[in-house]
Amino acid sequence: MLSKDPNYHNTFSIDNVIFGFDEGDLKILLIERAEEAFIGQMALPGNLVLEDEDLDHGAARILFELTGLQNAHLEQLYTFGDVNRHPLGRVITVAYYSLIRIKSDDLKPRISFAKRASWVSVSKIPKLAFDHNRILEIALERLRGQLRYRPVGFELLPEKFTLSQLQGLYESILQIAIDTRNFRKKIIGFDFLVELGEKQKEVSHRAAKLYRFDKKRYQSLVKLGFNFEL
Repeated sequence: MLSKDPNYHNTFSIDNVIFGFDEGDLKILLIERAEEAFIGQMALPGNLVLEDEDLDHGAARILFELTGLQNAHLEQLYTFGDVNRHPLGRVITVAYYSLIRIKSDDLKPRISFAKRASWVSVSKIPKLAFDHNRILEIALERLRGQLRYRPVGFELLPEKFTLSQLQGLYESILQIAIDTRNFRKKIIGFDFLVELGEKQKEVSHRAAKLYRFDKKRYQSLVKLGFNFEL
């Protein structure tokens, strides 16, 4: 989260909780710290906020410096202010979270205290530095809550996806088994999926139809009073 600095007292930082979905598995983006505190330990991407920047800009800058990722949507999650959350002084952190499509594992930190960045399965999260396990837990609660009442899951899928992939995403995040017939009937009935007239390619099983999420159609439905709920 922070590089060693003698001026840690009563300052602010940002930590980014970045979710991705790959091969049927929900993942989180982590960095390995190369400096104290918590050298060698995995942590959420984060750092101090500069004196002349607002929080949203700081969140985008820090994510880019630590991972090379740009233009990711970042949403404020929660503020963590436990007195002893950082061993080198009083640091209040504002957590952000985001959902992105995983396109590459070529993540190259541009900050000296981050040795590497990597995607890690949420089911295999180690003990993280600082209070980052607690931050991740709250981010997961937010994601699971939003998934039931907003179509945020489409942010994690490829632009073209199958209904099985969509169902697998919901089952992975919510940690529940979903009845396939009811799920497909309900999701198609929402009328914001577009059947593309294409099928999967180069698969060992029977190729499934491909769909895309029509965001404009969804927004139009919302204006008419549509209520998304799964």
